Amino acid sequence: MTKIKDIPKVDRPRERFLKKGSDALSKSDLLAILLGSGIKGKNVQKLSQQIVQKFGKNFLNISVTDLQEISGIGEAKALQIVSAISLVKRYYEDAKSGETTIKNSKDVLSLIYDIRDKKKEHLVCLYLNARNSLLKKEVISVGLLDKTLLHPREIFYPAVELNTASIILVHNHPSRDVTPSKQDTDVVQTLLEAGKIMGVNVVDFVIVSENDSYSFFLDLQTSDQKKVFYVSDGSQTSLFDLLAISEPVYIPLVRKIHKTYFSPEEKTHSSRFQLQNRRYLGNKHKLLGFIEDIVNEKCNGLESFCDIFAGTGMVGDRFNITQYSI
Repeated sequence: MTKIKDIPKVDRPRERFLKKGSDALSKSDLLAILLGSGIKGKNVQKLSQQIVQKFGKNFLNISVTDLQEISGIGEAKALQIVSAISLVKRYYEDAKSGETTIKNSKDVLSLIYDIRDKKKEHLVCLYLNARNSLLKKEVISVGLLDKTLLHPREIFYPAVELNTASIILVHNHPSRDVTPSKQDTDVVQTLLEAGKIMGVNVVDFVIVSENDSYSFFLDLQTSDQKKVFYVSDGSQTSLFDLLAISEPVYIPLVRKIHKTYFSPEEKTHSSRFQLQNRRYLGNKHKLLGFIEDIVNEKCNGLESFCDIFAGTGMVGDRFNITQYSI
């Protein structure tokens, strides 16, 4: 067997690559450089030729198991080849898709350089898909940032239209001090509450100036080993995880009276279509008594009330009966 060191240097794959470039080498020569060495009884060029001939056009889809079927190819060499193929595929897919992936606050800064030196405050929203790829960049407001002036719908309406998985908000401080103001903190809290309701993940709120930046995502982490990347090991960390969002507490003010509620006229007219016997979304038949309790308690002394969710008119029909008149 001819060893690779017995081949003249000018004909060895590595030397030819350095002298003439990759176009001067065959597929097996390129694979030989990747493998680095052969196996017992077979030099690296022969081994790479055998691999290329065996898999042919299916080479890009080979697995570690497929390669280990070749005599002398162990797990280490198989992993070496498959990892190289996977790496090239990943870069090719990223380049082909043309997607901008936002992995951390540095990626955010590269997208909003245009507002860093603005004389007025800007709020920009980056809408991302489930892969953290940018779907849209939009200026939400220009001027003083205040939660009383900024409505969540201005941010989350486009998010719903774009089927957004998460958002990142960016705000500039013309004063050059990137320390979060009370207004910034209030806005973050308001948007987190809205995002939780809407099911849209609020990943980060970044404040920028001409020469500095501040990330709520980075600053709110308390552990010694802070997470730099928004997505790590397949899971996404966000401001939901770093800020405690208070859940609204609803306390019923009316005590439901447990008694049977049926309209005395339910069976008096055989020709009447009984809506309470039909199952449909929004049927309030079982709630009529509860509604009556609330009306009697809250509307005491009034001669009329309005059912704004009238629908089929079942509630109105209930209270049109003389004995239930208020």
